[in-house]
Amino acid sequence: MSFLKNVLNDSGIIHPPGFYIVAFQTLPFINVYFIFLAFVYAVTVMFNILVIFTITSNRCLHTPRFLAVVNLAVIDIILNTSTIPGMIKIFLFKDNFVPFNLCFVQMFFYYAFMTLESFALAILAYDRLIAICFPLRQNSINTLRSMSCIIGLCWCVALSIIGFAIGLMNPLSYCNSLNVFSYFCDYSSVLRIACNDYSLQWSVGSVISCSILGGPLAFIFLSYIIILVTVFRMKSLGSRVKALATCVEHLIIVTIFYIPLIVIFTFEQFVRQIDPEQSLLSVSLASCIPPSVNPVVYSLKTKEVRNRVLALVRKNKINIDRYKKACVRVWAITVCLERESANHC
Repeated sequence: MSFLKNVLNDSGIIHPPGFYIVAFQTLPFINVYFIFLAFVYAVTVMFNILVIFTITSNRCLHTPRFLAVVNLAVIDIILNTSTIPGMIKIFLFKDNFVPFNLCFVQMFFYYAFMTLESFALAILAYDRLIAICFPLRQNSINTLRSMSCIIGLCWCVALSIIGFAIGLMNPLSYCNSLNVFSYFCDYSSVLRIACNDYSLQWSVGSVISCSILGGPLAFIFLSYIIILVTVFRMKSLGSRVKALATCVEHLIIVTIFYIPLIVIFTFEQFVRQIDPEQSLLSVSLASCIPPSVNPVVYSLKTKEVRNRVLALVRKNKINIDRYKKACVRVWAITVCLERESANHC
């Protein structure tokens, strides 16, 4: 059998029609989890669209900071769209087959936008660094044009790196099991079922994973060290509190994104007795929850966004009330006309 595999691998590349996503087979009450995921996805889409609409429709919010927030909101929507609908499809229709090419498309979108999520948090840290440490030069350093260039560069780097990593998987053959033990077409899970040597792909994936998560996290950490040094040099206590208050929402989303991933990675490395399906459940939560929480945090903690959202809600309420009153008037006029017509007859 092994000789046959070697012959097949030497003679050409074997690509099957697709893969079967195999996960959450033994966990109890998994149906409740999928219902929860549907709620998470609905919150992700609705709240991120609300944040995008609120910022884009108000010229006073057209600043570098809120351009970075819109960038994060777009990334959040696409990130959760790359995995949650597929998971719900498997639950609803009991169809866990994913065509070969679609599998790698899903893999590309997930890892590209996980990378962009990490970069987006670093961009927001850069914005806070400039605003607090260089307040007098903020408008000349951090402009809309410079922020657009930074965001565009991050997108190009993320898409190129992930495209390169996934492109390296094309020469691999898959002649063993077609069962991918994950909740989506995960890079490492697909590699493990390849029937030829994948050490190069594994090394490249490991280096890229550490870089795209560790690099932005290190930048965020250094940024906040510089911010804290600058804040403690301020003479006024009120200025210190005001400066740190502008960082609260960013620190919350950084904590929500990085801490679960670090904890899961640490447990997997040092605690070998973890159930694989429980580990998958933790990873899926760690990747799906932040995109749904980020817009809520920015809506509640950022004064400008909160005020604009409330103004938008009030405006819509007034329009609805006016529409109801107009409908009542039309109905009343119609009734009066019908009565006059009946009396005339």
